[in-house]
Amino acid sequence: MAYIGKEPAPVALTTSDIADGVITEAKMADDAISLAELKAGTDGNVISYDASGNPVAIATGSDGQILTSAGAGQPPAFETASGGGITQASQWRMTADRSNSGADDDIDANLEEVDTEFSRIGSVMSESSGVFTFPATGIWLVTFNGTGSQSGADDGDCYIKFTPDNSTYTTRVTQWVNPGDAADKYFIYCQGMFDVTNTTNCKVKFGTGDTNTLEGTLYGDTNANETYFTFIRLGDT
Repeated sequence: MAYIGKEPAPVALTTSDIADGVITEAKMADDAISLAELKAGTDGNVISYDASGNPVAIATGSDGQILTSAGAGQPPAFETASGGGITQASQWRMTADRSNSGADDDIDANLEEVDTEFSRIGSVMSESSGVFTFPATGIWLVTFNGTGSQSGADDGDCYIKFTPDNSTYTTRVTQWVNPGDAADKYFIYCQGMFDVTNTTNCKVKFGTGDTNTLEGTLYGDTNANETYFTFIRLGDT
C-alpha cells in the first residue's frame, strides 16, 4: 500500500477493534489457545462448568485420583479411586484342647491370632475373654470351624453370638452336631454375616452347647488350625 509522506508506525490490534462474532472457528489456528491457558492452573486441574455451560470452578486432583460428578450444576471433584476387593481379613485359633462341660459354654481362653505362614489383611481383630471386637465397620462374614471328640452319644451344637450394644448377646448362628456314638470324633462348622455399624458396640463370641450340651473335648493347637475363627469384611455397612 502506498503512503503520502512517512509510513505510519504499526499499531497492535486490540479487542475493541474487532466486533463480536467476527472471528470464526475456521480462522483460528489449532494452537491458538494453549493447554496451560485452558487449565489455568497446575497439572491435574480441570475447568468445571455449570448447567448453562459457564465455567464456575477449578477442580484440583493428584496422581491416581479420578474425577467424579456431584450432579447437574455442581463442580466435579477429584477423589481417590476405591481399590476394591477385601480390605480386612484375619484368622484366630484355639491353642489348646478344651473340655466342653455343659450347655451354653463360651470359648473364652487360649485364643491367638494365627501366626504360622499367615498374614492378615488390614487391621487385627481384638479379643478379650473370648469376645471379639472388629477393627472397622462394615458387613462381616464370620466363620467358626472346629474338631473334637464326643464323650457321649447325645447331640450337641456350636454357635456364634452377636451383640449390637456391647451387652446383650443373642445366638445368631447355630449348627447341630451328631457324632452318633460315644467317643466319636466330630467336625463343627457355622457361619454368619453381621452388620457391624459400630466397632465399640458390635461384637461376637463363640461356643458350644447353646441348646444341647456338646460333651467331650474340643481340639486346639498353637501350631495348626484345629478349632479356629475367620473374619472377613465383605463391604460397607
